[in-house]
Amino acid sequence: MKLYNFFRSGTSHRLRIALNLKGIATDYVAVDLRAEEHLKDAFKAVNPQQLVPALDTGEQVLIQSPAIIEWLEEKYPTPALLPTDVTQRAHVRALAAIVGCDIHPINNRRILETLRKQFGANEDAINAWCATWISAGFDAYEALIAADTQRGRFSFGDTPTIADVYLIPQVESARRFKVDLTQWPKIMAVEKACMTLEAFQKAAPGQQPDAG
Repeated sequence: MKLYNFFRSGTSHRLRIALNLKGIATDYVAVDLRAEEHLKDAFKAVNPQQLVPALDTGEQVLIQSPAIIEWLEEKYPTPALLPTDVTQRAHVRALAAIVGCDIHPINNRRILETLRKQFGANEDAINAWCATWISAGFDAYEALIAADTQRGRFSFGDTPTIADVYLIPQVESARRFKVDLTQWPKIMAVEKACMTLEAFQKAAPGQQPDAG
């Protein structure tokens, strides 16, 4: 399989974590967003939406990280990234959606580039914009995991789930936008637990071949 991605892309980062947790090796194909390689015809032929990541399975190209992660969970069910109980699965999916639906989409590169180019936002304004939405999402995430009296070391239970797959790249992004993370101690504890695992370590942006 080929993974088209960019080292600093949060959606690429989450997919790398999921692949690593499943023990699935891929060929790394770098798509440099800084050079706008995603907007060129070569990548448009891979993904008409011109966004990373995209996963070429050899039979078809899968796009949209939530769909790819769900595909991985269904095709490679072990180790599971969702609990077996249907209500618990909804809880874990909701945690993931706080990041995937409500934080990341309004802080991603194309939104920030529009703020810069169309509305003249400087980097202080960009950081403030990102901090607003990260803080709103993380406040809710922190409250939800604090209320879970059965929670172990991770966002749910004692093994990683898709909630952690989504959370850790967003923590990385929050640091890049200079957000003070000390206000969410439980999220920080989850990150510490995740980063003891090789799957998360190897997926980190700084460990990718295009991170130079």
